[in-house]
Amino acid sequence: MNEHKLSDRLTAVASYIDHVTTVADIGSDHAYLPSYLCLNHPSMRAIAGEVSDGPLQAAKTQVEELELGNRIDVRKGSGLAVIAPGEVEGITIAGMGGALITSILEDGKSKLKGVSRLVLQPNNAARAIRMWLLENNWSLIKEDILIENEKFYEILVAEPGHDSERYDQEREKKLLFGPHLMQKSNEAFLEKWHGEMQNWQRVLSALKQGKEQESMERRKQQIEKKIQLVQEVIGDGNNWN
Repeated sequence: MNEHKLSDRLTAVASYIDHVTTVADIGSDHAYLPSYLCLNHPSMRAIAGEVSDGPLQAAKTQVEELELGNRIDVRKGSGLAVIAPGEVEGITIAGMGGALITSILEDGKSKLKGVSRLVLQPNNAARAIRMWLLENNWSLIKEDILIENEKFYEILVAEPGHDSERYDQEREKKLLFGPHLMQKSNEAFLEKWHGEMQNWQRVLSALKQGKEQESMERRKQQIEKKIQLVQEVIGDGNNWN
């Protein structure tokens, strides 16, 4: 991967933010994503935010070598602390856990003024992000899911707006699976949730062999509920090998 050829995951993220003229990439690592965007979109300017010294220096080197220093500002800081309110139109946060992305958004709420699009790519726990978006007046307008190096990646695209009606029905299913992903049910989606269901069934089987405790019983009920939700969305998985 480099500034000209991104991974499939980051290429998809880039495709959902390429219409803005100012973007902040939080946790930018080598700044491949903002470099790719600026190289392909001459009017775009970017901020590459990094909290760790190693990736920060890698990003600075990358930007210098590409002579993009007049368009990409590499800044050190935690989360949205690297931007000022109204400074960017779009924000990307990719390659982190869903809980961490949610924490970054919550801690940086005041920095979201003027932001018209969020593109979020959690490595896990996308449900936590969907809940944060719903509770903070961000409308989930698109979702994507893909497989790369045998791992599943979900991409959530949001814009300012109210989304409560979307979750009036089947709220828990939509938070867990994603309202748009449920409708598409592509191969990656089906494969991901079939695998999750198999994992939960193994855990449930192990729990049933243990001594009955109140906490264990609650855990069993939680897993059984998740398995039920998966079966309602993708079926019982009997057609999968």
